[in-house]
Amino acid sequence: MPDRSALPRSNAPWRIDPGRAALLVHDMQNHFVGRFPARQPPVVDLVGNIVALRELAGALGLPVVFSAEPTVRRGLAADVRWPAIDDGPGDAAIIDALTPRPGEHLLPNARQNAFLRSHLGRLLREEGRDQLVICGVYAHLGVLLTAADAFMNDIQPFVVADAVADYSAEEHEMALRWAARSGVVCTTDDLLRGLLLGRNRSDA
Repeated sequence: MPDRSALPRSNAPWRIDPGRAALLVHDMQNHFVGRFPARQPPVVDLVGNIVALRELAGALGLPVVFSAEPTVRRGLAADVRWPAIDDGPGDAAIIDALTPRPGEHLLPNARQNAFLRSHLGRLLREEGRDQLVICGVYAHLGVLLTAADAFMNDIQPFVVADAVADYSAEEHEMALRWAARSGVVCTTDDLLRGLLLGRNRSDA
């Protein structure tokens, strides 16, 4: 996981607001998470940080959304050697530590971009949310593409640097640099602190 001191400077000045934000947990499925060494960094940090984000999001009433890639890949994606799910429904399931709860949303994403051919955009509009906290895998694919699409649709993306993971440190760092150009890149601790401060501001 990247060190806080090494994070790229975000161009956007936005502050997280629990009354405007939703949490997206992107592709935390057995197939993808299983590509990392079990019970070792970065997966231990990844899962622990996402659990912390999810718990506070639920406590503050943020919509919690899980995106999940289906087992059958269609179109041009079938021709590209990405780590497609092809080993049955168990691999497609969200990992046990993050199993969706009643009241949370589980959306299939046709491609790595969680907005594409899903009703994520409509869900955010219906909930009155124009900020999206993004965590999960992989940083330079689904996380980055989803953050870019959020920005294109006037939804402020917050990419949590130590709650996303990638094939390599180089690809992880590259994704954060790009995300910082049109969004906010922050740590889990920063995001949690910002949500609590935002709640206190609204209660004042």
